Amino acid sequence: MQEQKATEAIRETDFSPGELDNLCINTIRFLAVDAVEQAKSGHPGMPMGAAPMAYVLWTRHLRHNPRDPKWPNRDRFVLSAGHGSMLLYALLHLTGYDLPMEELQRFRQWGSRTPGHPEYGLTPGVETTTGPLGQGFGNAVGMAIAEQYLAAHFNRDGFPLFDHFTYVIASDGDLMEGISHEAASLAGHLGLGKLIVLYDDNDISIDGSTDITFTEDVGARFEAYGWHVQRVDDGNDLVAIDAALRQAKAETERPSLIIVRTHIGYGSPNKQDTPAAHGAPLGPEEVRLTKRNLGWPEDRTFYVPDEVYRHMRQAVTRGQQWQAEWEALRARYREAYPAEAAELDRWLSRRLPEGWSEGLPTFEAGKAVATRNAGGAVLDVLAARIPELIGGSADLAESNKTHPKGREAFSRDNRKGGYIHFGVREHAMAAICNGLSLHGLRAYASTFLVFSDYLRPSLRLSALMEQPVIYVFTHDSIGLGEDGPTHQPIEHLASLRAIPHVVVLRPADATETVEAWKVALEREDGPTVLVLTRQNVPVLDRSRLAPADGVRRGAYVLKEAQGALQAILLASGSEVHVALAAAEQLEAEGIGTRVVSVPSWELFKKQEAAYRESVLPPEVTVRVAVEAGVGQGWEQFVGCRGRIVSIERFGASAPGKVLFEKFGFTPERVASEVRALLAQNH
Repeated sequence: MQEQKATEAIRETDFSPGELDNLCINTIRFLAVDAVEQAKSGHPGMPMGAAPMAYVLWTRHLRHNPRDPKWPNRDRFVLSAGHGSMLLYALLHLTGYDLPMEELQRFRQWGSRTPGHPEYGLTPGVETTTGPLGQGFGNAVGMAIAEQYLAAHFNRDGFPLFDHFTYVIASDGDLMEGISHEAASLAGHLGLGKLIVLYDDNDISIDGSTDITFTEDVGARFEAYGWHVQRVDDGNDLVAIDAALRQAKAETERPSLIIVRTHIGYGSPNKQDTPAAHGAPLGPEEVRLTKRNLGWPEDRTFYVPDEVYRHMRQAVTRGQQWQAEWEALRARYREAYPAEAAELDRWLSRRLPEGWSEGLPTFEAGKAVATRNAGGAVLDVLAARIPELIGGSADLAESNKTHPKGREAFSRDNRKGGYIHFGVREHAMAAICNGLSLHGLRAYASTFLVFSDYLRPSLRLSALMEQPVIYVFTHDSIGLGEDGPTHQPIEHLASLRAIPHVVVLRPADATETVEAWKVALEREDGPTVLVLTRQNVPVLDRSRLAPADGVRRGAYVLKEAQGALQAILLASGSEVHVALAAAEQLEAEGIGTRVVSVPSWELFKKQEAAYRESVLPPEVTVRVAVEAGVGQGWEQFVGCRGRIVSIERFGASAPGKVLFEKFGFTPERVASEVRALLAQNH
């Protein structure tokens, strides 16, 4: 590790506590300044202003172990203001995480572990991916819920296995974003007393002073949400910051907001308190002047005095001691509560319980069942077997069928409840579920498919972080009927399928829905979207058709052609039934027609080529895809000679059956497309 030695410019010994604190804070500042300058890209101003509060938090309050970033009872630190990533990287490096100086020197470069915004899974000690403002705030609410949920399930008298805080540094921009309003409102309602947010109140945004758009009384707003609010008028007043953090930790009934008045680009003679310090390097001359202003060696870059390392790397010794004490407590717990300890081991290892998928609901062939109802029946059983599966709906539980029977609600009075009433807060719901998942629980969120638009940025981060959050989206097409085009998704399936690491599953009937839930719970490398109908669809007769476990392969031959194969119909969800009826018409005319159920493009494309070609033989070019959404993307399966029965406009208000007929989702229309293709080929 490249750790530069101190020179005559700064003495190594004989520091007063205040001098040592200031030395450490300036080290954090100038590691950020130098990294941004070397990269010729980044955000130096926020780390320069927020360094004092971060230093106090990390050296006097944060319980963590740099040698084991995954210690279960660590405090969580979320830099919601992710653009200030060099603040976090400097802290991780100085306190002894596996982030050597060379990585700071490669800030924002290809292959480095110091990307422009913090990325979960890439940099040791980074708890969540942040940068899109407000997301980290929402994640932190999920982490705080998870701590309380784990404590309620496993803590016993004398055994506080889960007893930690979630800390956030948030910016003006975080608190402008709507997601933070949603999340803060719910956090206050739930009384999450171990959530503490430090607000970096520097009054500057990219466009200028925040007062051009942001003049509300933030403290009053949070007080109205039910938060404990304190103010620190000087962001360099370490005593006041420390005292505020102590008071926040003592407040157990309410989450805490500490408003810290800071100066963006602190110490820069010409750019402090200006937008110029926000998102661009200071420039060589301004860096030199800033170092001179703060008494820092002007000719040194990435300079860390030995005394700073010695002081800040005490975090390693402290952290190892804290974790050792916790592991000893856990060993005693194992002796006193062996069954609970074994269950905790299972939760922490993310293992599903034995027999979790046995005896799931079955459905009578021919009976009409909405796939949302089938999904609800499956979830009732799974929730009883998998207590770490926690989640809820954005005020649509009765419509989504996602409040499992017998599940109590998580509340300020019942931390053991496994159902979360998110309220009409889709965006925060998804961000909170990311936080639950990052903390080690299994999380699910539900709303109407059309309202996936409200939470898409959080779902995208589920995918970016490869978190196995399950999204249950019901009311999946124009088939929902009379609510009309505002509630009828059209482009949504295509847009969700476009997100990397997302698996979209649109089951054709109740039996496929059971299989889809199994797939979702077995996935560990990204979110799964279950897309379910409001309207009833017949349960397919598996004695005549292929078994539903073909869902695991993304697409499978549901019904084989009678005689020579001439045409292939592909469909997902409720339109599979349209394809089956069309195939009957065609078969009656002697046209051998195969029906392929395609619940998941992503899973199908992961199959080996031989399997894909067995389902879609290349020589059979008469192919028609049927889906009640935009057709974009189906070309990859039907080929250049195929056709797509889709909807390329917004829907209308009418009964679902009428809409299917009016928009051409009928067996007659599908069969006519096949006949037209056969005629072309001849």
